[in-house]
Order: sequence, then C-alpha cells, then structure tokens
Amino acid sequence: MGGSEMHDHEGRSFGKLKRRTFLELGALAAAAPAVGTIAAIGADARELTTKFAIDPFWPKPLPDKWITGEVAGNAVDANDHLWTVNRRNLTETEQRMVVEGEAQPSPAVIEFDPAGNVVNAWTAPVMATGLHGIFIDHKGFVWIAGNGDGIVQKYDRDGDLKLQIGTKGVLDTTNHSMTLLNRPSDVFIDPTNDDIYISDGYGNRRLVVFDRNGTYLRQWGEQGTVAEAEAGAPYRFLQVVHAVNIGPDDLVYVNDRKGDRIHVYTKAGAFVRNIWINKGVGWTRDAQFATLGIGAAIGSSWDTAFSTDKDRSLLYVTDGEEQINWTVPRLGDEPISHYGRGGHQAGEFTYNHTIATDSKGNVYVAETVGGRRLQKFKAQGQTPA
Repeated sequence: MGGSEMHDHEGRSFGKLKRRTFLELGALAAAAPAVGTIAAIGADARELTTKFAIDPFWPKPLPDKWITGEVAGNAVDANDHLWTVNRRNLTETEQRMVVEGEAQPSPAVIEFDPAGNVVNAWTAPVMATGLHGIFIDHKGFVWIAGNGDGIVQKYDRDGDLKLQIGTKGVLDTTNHSMTLLNRPSDVFIDPTNDDIYISDGYGNRRLVVFDRNGTYLRQWGEQGTVAEAEAGAPYRFLQVVHAVNIGPDDLVYVNDRKGDRIHVYTKAGAFVRNIWINKGVGWTRDAQFATLGIGAAIGSSWDTAFSTDKDRSLLYVTDGEEQINWTVPRLGDEPISHYGRGGHQAGEFTYNHTIATDSKGNVYVAETVGGRRLQKFKAQGQTPA
C-alpha cells in the first residue's frame, strides 16, 4: 500500500491510510459495557449514572461567521459559564470559505453562558502551539496548556497574560526540569493554596507541581512498560499523561491515557490506587492494528469530571479510543456504565477529548480531530443537592 505515515494532533499514527479511512475503522471496535460495584454509592448517584440526554440546540450558532478548529479543551467556571479553547486549525475547505468571505476563524478562547450564547472571546498575541487543556480557577483566571509546545499560561478573563511556566519552543528532554516542560496537556489549580498541577504530558511522563508564582515544588512519574501498566504499577505512565484533576476528597486524579487507568495520588505524591477504564484496550491490540496498517491504540482514559450530587460520588471519563463516555463510582475501581458511540451525529463522538460538568450536573464534551465540536448532555432525573 502506498503513501507516507501520518500522525494526528493527539499523536496517533494513521499508518499509510488516509485520515478518513482511519476514523471509519476506529469506530468499529466498541467494547462490551463494564460491570462494577455500586455498593459505595447511593440511589441518587445511581440515577445520575445514565440519565443524560443530548441537547442538540446548545450552544447557539456562533456569531460573525465563526468556525472553530479542533475543540481541544473545555471547563466550567463558578458562574456555570462554559469555556473552550480551540486550535483554529481550519480545514482546506474552511480556509477557502474564509477567502471567499463566507467564514472566519473563531477566537481561540470562547466563553458561553448557560444558555449557550457567546459572551466573551479572545486570542492572545502569543499562545502555545497545539492548544490542549483549559482550566478556570477559583479566582476566575484562565489557564491553558499546549501539547505542541513547552508552556502553560495563566490569563485573566480578558486574555491578558499573567504568568507563564516554561519557555515557548524550548522543550525539557530530561523529564526532570524544574523550569521547562515538554508538551503539557492539562493544568489544575488547587483552591486551597493556588499550587499549580500540570500533566506533562505528551513529551514528558510526569505530574509536576509549581507554587502560585511558578516555582517548582515536586513531581512524580516516569515512562512505563506494558508489563508495568498491566500490573498497575504506580508512578509509571504508559504513554501520554493526558489530564489532571483534584477531587472532592483532596486526592489527585491523573489520566494515564494508553495505560487505561486513572492514577490516584495524594497531593504530596503518595500513590493511593488505580481506577481502571476498560483495561487492556490501550495496548493489547497494537500488533493487530499494526498488521492492518492503522497505527497503535491510544487508550481509554482521557479526561475526568466529577458528578455534582451532594457527595460528588461519580467520575465521568472520556474515552477517545472507543468514542464513549464512562461512568465510574469515585470510591470504586472500574466503570458501571457508558454512553455514546463513534459517529458524527448528535450524541455520538469522534475524538471525545475533554469533559466538564456544571452545577446542575450537565455534562459538556469537547471533540478534536474529526469531531471538532462541543456537545452538551443534559442531566435528567433529580436535581443534585
């Protein structure tokens, strides 16, 4: 078969196939629903596991003929406003539309109100290459990581730069630098002391912590092997360290994407346990996929959000390998349900990448590569306390 090897923005090889062929093949292999314990959660949380309905009218149409690129990150702020960051990487067709005056690239950062209206948007003069994760901290500052670069940036709500960690275009090749990063994927700010937790990420294999001024504090994590991933070894990430979140229990949840698990640590870096997300999907089919010329698997554990019932008893996890969202008891160790499937219609996913929840329990999912959109799933059933 002719052609040269291709890689997408998330690092997956397309082998010698065209991207369209890859996406069509990738939607074929869906895993059976996982079965797990629900003993640790109550009836209210059980209702929240599956009662979601797509809201096809959210968000509202974008103004001024805007078109987004790959929607690489999303986050909800204290006002239930949804923020997104997109890569502004328009397709050739969309670029022609711009030249013809029928479209224009949207700003990189867009803020939506709960009704889905655009209320704020901006592109900063110097942003990271390959925009990836976004986070809104408890003071309203906007944090953005870039998996094609070596920086994490802090902005105010109007897009004025306040702090930068790392040096643009300079990558740490040691996995241990106290000043440099290597293709970071996500950031989370501890509301108790403003410490900065960064999943670093696509080039490095670590979780690194800085203080509020950007001074290095500590880190943990190294490149792991398949055997270590299968054994659930702590401090070993099989490939991309894809997301970081701090839970209501003050523990740190780190998505080991190809390792098919969430590592749970204390803030000091002591390992607590694993939460498995369809274990083995990320590595058991690599040889088969290589034979077919469709590249290696990329794993099931992409990003995590917490339910908004009183105890925040559930995790919602995006799986951009199988194009589904998993629901996991926070005190459990594997999923109890999932929803979605590969596709391009409302409620279906193509590269469901990051996930966020608002105070009403609604779920928002951002899609990259072939998806390039934002979807809202309305919580059904009881209103969380």
